[in-house]
Amino acid sequence: MKRIVVINGHPNQESFNSVLAETYIEAAQKTGAEVRYIPIGQLDFDPNLRFGYQRRMELEPDLRQALEDINWSEHQVWIHPIWWLGMPAIMKGFFDRAFLPGIMFKRSKEGQSTGLLLGKTGRIIATAGDMSFEIYSDIYSSSGLVQLQQGILEYCGVASIQHTFIGPLQELDDEDRKKYLKSISDMALEDGM
Repeated sequence: MKRIVVINGHPNQESFNSVLAETYIEAAQKTGAEVRYIPIGQLDFDPNLRFGYQRRMELEPDLRQALEDINWSEHQVWIHPIWWLGMPAIMKGFFDRAFLPGIMFKRSKEGQSTGLLLGKTGRIIATAGDMSFEIYSDIYSSSGLVQLQQGILEYCGVASIQHTFIGPLQELDDEDRKKYLKSISDMALEDGM
């Protein structure tokens, strides 16, 4: 039985991102996969890494549970909107506070970093309100995707990361949304096997 964690980085639980997360979870569970859900916007934690890496802040219970769920998983699904070419502030704050040295990666005395999420796979599903993937990739070099995939997940050891871009959302009609939800469901069925 596959262990999957779905992490929703949208702060609004009534967003299309939440619908995508629910659709994915429902489909993955049909394969027999065990799924845990982390709605970052609903967690109770201070997103500000107040002292940088100079002094460790105590992890709140919600962050400790989220880290447990991420470590428990074999496959991670990160769903988030693209705001200002990257992730929402609450999602960035989640990474700042939870993905710390000694927790998600370690450094040798020589300064070499090793990710601690080795053996895990990932999927990124990003949405954009008014931007197509062509504009995001050609003009903005997929900056937020590079940050999340390479700068965070791969750095921490996650491999075989697939990504999906949905947008521009403001141009989608009901039929388009249904097609995207069907494709998300298909992805979940594939991931859950």
